[in-house]
Amino acid sequence: MNLFGYTNNKSNLQDRINEYIKNGDGNNIAFVQIDTLPEYQLCLLKKDNETNDEEIFEKIKNAGTTYYNYYAVTDSAVEKAYVATKEDAEKTIEELKEKNSSNKEKLAYVKKYSTEMPELIDSEAAVSKLYIKPAPQVVKYASTGYANTSQTINTGARVNLGISLTKPVSGTITSRFGSRGRSTHTGLDIATNRGTAIKAASSGEVTYAGWKGSYGNLIIITHSNGVQTYYAHCDKLYVSVGSSVSQGQTIAAVGSTGNSSGPHLHLEIRVNGVAQNPQNYLY
Repeated sequence: MNLFGYTNNKSNLQDRINEYIKNGDGNNIAFVQIDTLPEYQLCLLKKDNETNDEEIFEKIKNAGTTYYNYYAVTDSAVEKAYVATKEDAEKTIEELKEKNSSNKEKLAYVKKYSTEMPELIDSEAAVSKLYIKPAPQVVKYASTGYANTSQTINTGARVNLGISLTKPVSGTITSRFGSRGRSTHTGLDIATNRGTAIKAASSGEVTYAGWKGSYGNLIIITHSNGVQTYYAHCDKLYVSVGSSVSQGQTIAAVGSTGNSSGPHLHLEIRVNGVAQNPQNYLY
């Protein structure tokens, strides 16, 4: 056993060591690992032998391994910036979403532990580092909804969905399902005020939430029996991929993103990928 020194108050010294192990003596320290803690043995000292608590404490510190904790902000699971706190990480992601950064749906954060501290930056610097300018939106004012000749649609009999549906919004139908000149309209357009709550037509899982070409901001909910419902041209999205939603739950707000001439909901109902006429079930 190595002799570190002498103390006249074992409890005070050990309390100080325990506090150091728990909290360290700097910022963003998770804990300090000390493999071998000191052992104490009662002894009698001559008058000229002095106690040396400070020296003992420094030797214990030097024998320890410090673990730091911080937060990594990731883009597509790749660590891009490091911040000190969870609040900084959440603020960074929120501001990037508000700025409509094109990677907003791929951002996340993870708590990290390491024996080495990376360079930490504040949320403002992290936003600047991760921001990617979104691609310009293409808006065709001649159109009242999404039209695409490549889509597979059912223009025949009503298919039994096996689920119940409720109206996502109330409003005025401005464009119906089916042939529209040389193109095909794969859904139903319901015009209403910007910001109107869009509600899930039935319960299910959100399998898409984000920007998708002419649809603008789009939510896709996958239900049972191969049924999916599409909610396009949204202004704001309130759910994310993987969310379970209930029938009637608010999932988005009406907008005019993508190919749109004004605020409205473009609603699609698909069965195994084939677009069905929403008016066979609603409105």
